[in-house]
Amino acid sequence: MKPGRFITFEGIEGSGKSTQIARLARRLSDAGVDVVRVREPGGTAIGDRIRGVLLDPACTGMSDETEMYLFAASRAQLVREVIRPALAAGKVVLCDRFVHSSLAYQATGRGLGRERVAAVNAAAVDGLEPDRVVVLDMAPVAAMRRAAERASLDRIEQERVDFFEAVRAAFLAEAQRTPDRFVVVPAGDSQDAVEAAVWAGLADLALDRSPGSAA
Repeated sequence: MKPGRFITFEGIEGSGKSTQIARLARRLSDAGVDVVRVREPGGTAIGDRIRGVLLDPACTGMSDETEMYLFAASRAQLVREVIRPALAAGKVVLCDRFVHSSLAYQATGRGLGRERVAAVNAAAVDGLEPDRVVVLDMAPVAAMRRAAERASLDRIEQERVDFFEAVRAAFLAEAQRTPDRFVVVPAGDSQDAVEAAVWAGLADLALDRSPGSAA
């Protein structure tokens, strides 16, 4: 059996992650690849309950540390209940956010520090790292305009533009740390152009072949 692949999508709210994950999943499924799509926070019964608290606009009194630990708790459950079993079965897992979101939002946006947030999440994921991280990069003003058009804003989406400027810069800084693992795609282009750029950035993973097929 061909080993599974783990691909994460990162970016600020409104950058188009859900759209591009759906497009990639459809493309892979059409090629006979067994795909599992998950999102953070959530993706499990326990994680979805945590998601409700994290994103509830009524939870304005949540401390930055509480936010950090809740994201990590949801992630820990998702890794053990869904992601690792899927990878062990040779599937391709597409995840909407993972550890790099915490390094951008909590470590930088909330000012908790990279070393501290990385340590908490190291325990949560128990050594699991994505094969590729796709960052959909977009100016916060344009991205927030997109997000506002979708529905009412959740607790995190209601942050100020300067918060998302810091988060965006953190994603780009993470990409510079390990450039071989990252693909940074301008998200302001057409959906077709973004899809093509994402696919090109994953070409070396040979995802168009079913993980269960012979080499």
